[in-house]
Amino acid sequence: MRSIWKGHIQFSLVTIPIQVFNAVENKNNVKFNQLHKDDNSRVSYKKICRSCKATLKKSDIVKGFEYAEDQYVVFTQDELNAIKLKSTRTIEIDSFVDINEVPPSRFEAVYYVGPHGEVAKKTFSLLANVLKKTKKAGIGRIILRDREDVVLITAEGEGLVMYKMRYPYEMRDIKEVPDLDGIKIDDKQLKLAETLVESLTTSFDKIDFEDRYRGALMDMVQEKIDGKQIISITEQEADITPVVDIMDALKASIEEAKTKKSA
Repeated sequence: MRSIWKGHIQFSLVTIPIQVFNAVENKNNVKFNQLHKDDNSRVSYKKICRSCKATLKKSDIVKGFEYAEDQYVVFTQDELNAIKLKSTRTIEIDSFVDINEVPPSRFEAVYYVGPHGEVAKKTFSLLANVLKKTKKAGIGRIILRDREDVVLITAEGEGLVMYKMRYPYEMRDIKEVPDLDGIKIDDKQLKLAETLVESLTTSFDKIDFEDRYRGALMDMVQEKIDGKQIISITEQEADITPVVDIMDALKASIEEAKTKKSA
């Protein structure tokens, strides 16, 4: 695994040399290319001005910020370079938070963090263990690809996981979602729903994360390579019975969950 960033984690007077790695593997993702249907040649793209219809070269293009409809302020690359932040190669942890307080919606990209060099191992392990024991996460900042991001660092296994966080201005308010008005819940229904959740509870490592779409697609790819005829599978419609009484539905669901667990 090749690191994408090397530097230090620093909190108070403690400094730990680290390496940062991409946690997400993209090479197994299924990607399609756009082809000309007559000869299966790759499709290329031209940059064309919407106004004069001219085909543009890279040197003809500048960057503009739309501050009003069809009104732009234009920036040169030198102007943009002038405001780039210089990396200090240090993630300075300003504070620690309870990991359960962080809304899941704020997480963006995920990275793995490991010690850089033999001398870093002991202090790195100390940080990982104290985060694990306290269930805390460190909040700091890092400059990746010329942009400063707020990051959250927490323990996983023997290592650390670093999440790039979304800024508040990037997030919509969940209160804008319609029909979230509080509805009084019947205590008996709530108790049965809790029992149903408990009966369906399992450990995370037992969850089936098979990508069934990718599996079916790769089978189809192989069949096409082998020159076989593609046989489509017709999905049967689920028998959906309208819920008449939620109490009866909850009780029946609990019994069904118990049967599945005992099987």
